[in-house]
Amino acid sequence: MGWYSGNSGNETHPVAQKRPNAWGLYDMHGNVWEWCSDWYGPNPSGAVTDPAGGASGDDRVLRGGGSWYNLARFCRSAGRGGRERRGDGRASLERSGGGPAVW
Repeated sequence: MGWYSGNSGNETHPVAQKRPNAWGLYDMHGNVWEWCSDWYGPNPSGAVTDPAGGASGDDRVLRGGGSWYNLARFCRSAGRGGRERRGDGRASLERSGGGPAVW
């Protein structure tokens, strides 16, 4: 298991402090979310490859396996969400199971 609220000490950690997964990849679950340039919105209908997302919106896409702030149950590869940018440069906490994200 990666870094999550139960073992992180409420802070991020340098990469590769935990064991890698079966493919040799580090930090695929926990530690930090990936903030993407895609706008958060409904998934396209039908099969698509690497969809770009909407042209605009209020929330950016977050991908990844949870973060140092999340409960262990949110630290999974299928985790997805969006965050609304606040005026102070941080993201709101209302989406994706909670937790701050730096813009």
